[in-house]
Amino acid sequence: MTAGVIREATDADIPALVEIMNEVNPARPWTPQTLEHETHFLRTHPLGLHLAQWIVEDAGQPVATAAALQFAGMYHPDRYHAEVMVRPAAERRGIGTALAATLDAHLRARGAREVLAGAYEDQPHALAFLTTRGFTEAMRVWDNVLDLQGFDPAAWTGQGALPAGVRVLSYAQLEAELGPDAALRAYYDGFHEARADVPRTGDATELTLDDFRQRFDNPAMFPEGMLLAVTDAGEVVAVSELWRWTSDPRRLDTGLTGTRRAWRRRGLALALKLAAIRVALAHGAAEIWTGNATTNAPMLAINERLGFRPRPAFIEMKWGGV
Repeated sequence: MTAGVIREATDADIPALVEIMNEVNPARPWTPQTLEHETHFLRTHPLGLHLAQWIVEDAGQPVATAAALQFAGMYHPDRYHAEVMVRPAAERRGIGTALAATLDAHLRARGAREVLAGAYEDQPHALAFLTTRGFTEAMRVWDNVLDLQGFDPAAWTGQGALPAGVRVLSYAQLEAELGPDAALRAYYDGFHEARADVPRTGDATELTLDDFRQRFDNPAMFPEGMLLAVTDAGEVVAVSELWRWTSDPRRLDTGLTGTRRAWRRRGLALALKLAAIRVALAHGAAEIWTGNATTNAPMLAINERLGFRPRPAFIEMKWGGV
């Protein structure tokens, strides 16, 4: 029984961290490029986001990792997100306990008042690990998956009609029409308002135009899959985003799907989701994944109607509060 050697991770450890993370959570795989991008974003963000990461080696082999970080999308100076990941072959050897103690000391030294962590509902040992450390359930999010091989586009002919004066354009098409600066601003304005009402466990941080612009540096960015409902005046009134899954070219991931408040209940979300499915099929994708809070009844109803089916829910757990 050994807890291995715990040390702070460096950029040279990114490939090993990706291996651990993907083995522990294969449903949400990373690549070294996507982890490098995320790490750079956190370190250089003007909010001064915190990021600390550790790696555990046993007999010279990387077997576990832990992280304490702050996200720009739901920032508070005393709120942190914590992760502990142990390879299955190294479980029940005290490694997770040792990493949790390292995280606890680090966060207490920083004066953390709220810590968010989580695990999937089919991982009772991980949920018990958090419960015994004072975490309680705050929110559940399903991974909903659409198997495109079973989707029949002909069954949706004539459905998903748009209101008069509204078109569906990809961001690439909008940029060609308006130019880069005007297209970015229109996309940002629509995204910003639609994002504000997405269920989350804390208040959304104001999204700056600079933050939004940096999304286009993400290796997973797919401009042809950023579907926008655009009025004749060039206003973006709804969005539904597809992102590439850099570790699997046959899989696409849905980012935000949302509608500006004055345009809701007019069928825009369904129209954009259908347009996104057509784009996915044209690019040879086999699956579309999306995450939905279990409380988001309107979006769950649309996804169920389209044929998305839920996987085990991710349970976000919280300690403390701000």
